[in-house]
Amino acid sequence: MGSITRSFANNIGSSGILTASAVTNATVEDVTSFDNATSPATLVLLSTQTASASANISFTTGIDSTYDEYIFKFINIHPANNDFSFQFNLSTDGGSNYNVTKTTTSFRAYHNEAGTDTFLGYDGGFDLAQSTGFQPITTGIGNANDENASGTLTLFNPSSTTYVKHFIVTSNKTSNTYNSNDYIAGYANTTSAINAVRFQMGSGNIDDGIIKLYGVKKS
Repeated sequence: MGSITRSFANNIGSSGILTASAVTNATVEDVTSFDNATSPATLVLLSTQTASASANISFTTGIDSTYDEYIFKFINIHPANNDFSFQFNLSTDGGSNYNVTKTTTSFRAYHNEAGTDTFLGYDGGFDLAQSTGFQPITTGIGNANDENASGTLTLFNPSSTTYVKHFIVTSNKTSNTYNSNDYIAGYANTTSAINAVRFQMGSGNIDDGIIKLYGVKKS
């Protein structure tokens, strides 16, 4: 934590309350700032895209060697067509092609509103084995007004030209009175730098929703 100066400390009364005259922009910064050696990981918002009957949402800038970890947060993704999964793929050529080879694993839990149907287990139908296809993030999302999906995709060290690229996805969606929590993890089997990511539905447009891209600040 940032150091507290003697002049700042002298303005703290015996009751532990800071006098009003001592509160300035500088003193507030002293209290709230962290130095690089002790600060926790910080998310830096790089870009935000909002879907509006969009065929896809693609991030073709901002993914480079500046950060070792990137996080996409997708919020209230609502499909135009009923019961199709939300998906993503990766690119090594700035978005000209989204066809990176991936191997993944998946499990999920679901529960219906009536409390009569539950599941927790491995979901082999969502796995990819050295596939260049789009990776499903969710099971089918309903397109009723109250149905949508939200979650995160974390991509690790995408600019490495030595190692494959790991990713982890966690999502939650509502569809037809069911809540489903999906977990996907895997790797892009390439030593080329990943520099673009595309999101789309399994069929039809993304009717509505927001996707934010963050870089995780290096210590």
